[in-house]
Amino acid sequence: MYRFLLTPRWWGINVFVLLAIPFCVFMGSWQLSRFEDRMQDHRAATERIDPEDRAPARPLDELLPVDKKTSGASATVTGRYGEQLLVPNREVDGKNGFYVLTLLRTDEGKALPVVRGWLPGTADPDRAPAAPTGEVTVTGSLQSSETPGSNGVPVQGGLPAGQTTAISAAALVNLVPDDLYDAWITLDKGDSGMKAVPATAPQNTGLDLKAFQNLGYTGEWFVFAGFVVFMWFRLLRREAEFIRDAELGLVPDENQPDENQPDKNRSREAEPAQ
Repeated sequence: MYRFLLTPRWWGINVFVLLAIPFCVFMGSWQLSRFEDRMQDHRAATERIDPEDRAPARPLDELLPVDKKTSGASATVTGRYGEQLLVPNREVDGKNGFYVLTLLRTDEGKALPVVRGWLPGTADPDRAPAAPTGEVTVTGSLQSSETPGSNGVPVQGGLPAGQTTAISAAALVNLVPDDLYDAWITLDKGDSGMKAVPATAPQNTGLDLKAFQNLGYTGEWFVFAGFVVFMWFRLLRREAEFIRDAELGLVPDENQPDENQPDKNRSREAEPAQ
């Protein structure tokens, strides 16, 4: 009964099924691996941000340049505080305020932006505590340069002198004369009574929409694989039933005229001539 599987038509169907199923499984597995990678990045970034789970602080030079692996890591650096700036419209614990940002000049001749803490309310230089004098060693979470419009960084212009909208070398290059690191750190403990600014995870490491899209695509590809198998069995069953009915004489012969249909020719002959 199943010799029809060797016909050219079924050879084409079988080849398509044999290629489609592994392809769907491969694509589903690949999408699942992408989701797992994002989950792993999210867990690793969260562990680096949590002070209790972080590895011991390492010198700044060992962690540069900042990437997904080093963002949020504990860094230590020694230098002298220099120029101080304010970063307005920043929220901490749901309250609006501003960061106190001070440049730390290192022995390498470069300056590292250090967020010493956060204060509530409107940015006011008179409220910002002065930085400690002399040589200091600070420890904090290493962060990548910010980009306005991402990770909650506001997009705004026309700020007063001594203020910046984003913490990055590109944003600060025209505000300070120092050669800047393309990174910054936020102190683990707020300086001079200020509240410490929590570190943020690097971009594309959270459980965002893309991560759940990967998970959704995983399910779609596995459903496609199951649908291909279902349709193959359905076609196989229908073909087998058709052959069985034909062998039992249950399939009408298309060449035999249907008795229920009137003979059109005879009807035409029986009509009187006009």
